[in-house]
Amino acid sequence: MSDFVVVIPARFGSSRLPGKPLMDIDGLPMVQHVWLRARESSASRIVIATDDARIEQAARGFGAEVVMTRDDHHSGTDRLAEVSAKLALPDETIVVNVQGDEPLLPASAIDLVATRLASDARASVSTLAEPIHDVDTLFNPNVVKVVTDLSGRALYFSRAPIPWDRNAWKTQPPTRLETDSWLRHVGLYAYRAGFLGDYVNWQPAPLEQLEQLEQLRALQHGHLIQVATVSSSLPGGVDTLEDLERVRQHFSQREKA
Repeated sequence: MSDFVVVIPARFGSSRLPGKPLMDIDGLPMVQHVWLRARESSASRIVIATDDARIEQAARGFGAEVVMTRDDHHSGTDRLAEVSAKLALPDETIVVNVQGDEPLLPASAIDLVATRLASDARASVSTLAEPIHDVDTLFNPNVVKVVTDLSGRALYFSRAPIPWDRNAWKTQPPTRLETDSWLRHVGLYAYRAGFLGDYVNWQPAPLEQLEQLEQLRALQHGHLIQVATVSSSLPGGVDTLEDLERVRQHFSQREKA
């Protein structure tokens, strides 16, 4: 396993669930659970990136390294680039972006995305995907699909059901899927630090603006993205109060087991 750095962006001002990095789960703030999952990985360094003093204080309280960032970033990738620059990371350093609202993310997924990028010296980014088994998921525009080449590099990401089965679907959409040829993109990323420095200086790309998918900016600028496929679904993050309750229930049931 190559050395890699985990950066955990944690914003207080979430539009749907303000303050969620500090919300209690089993007696600990959510961001601490994320940090603990990252500590179970092979990362050589773990940094929490935040623009809020309350999150900084909490994170330092449980022993985390913290980098304060600007509060005007448009995306987590921009925040990662600022952290990479502040830490003066060498261009080839692998940086894994672990969102601060993923308290159930397994360490194995973090290791996998880092290993996948390390295995392809020409790639700038790596990410994950999982098979799609049902029609509703495939045709849901909120579910991002990805197609890859034979070496696992991404050809395209889309909200549309790609690839399109021309012969089977030429008269009507399917009622069930016969194969596992379709992949759902899982938004866990590893980047090379040098790529992050370039990325933030590019304007949004036309395909990115059409699909509202920022990873298309990398593809349109000719950068390679490696995609590792996982066999089982990864647990979801926390975007709503219902998600928060689901995660709290998970920890409660684990303690009773």
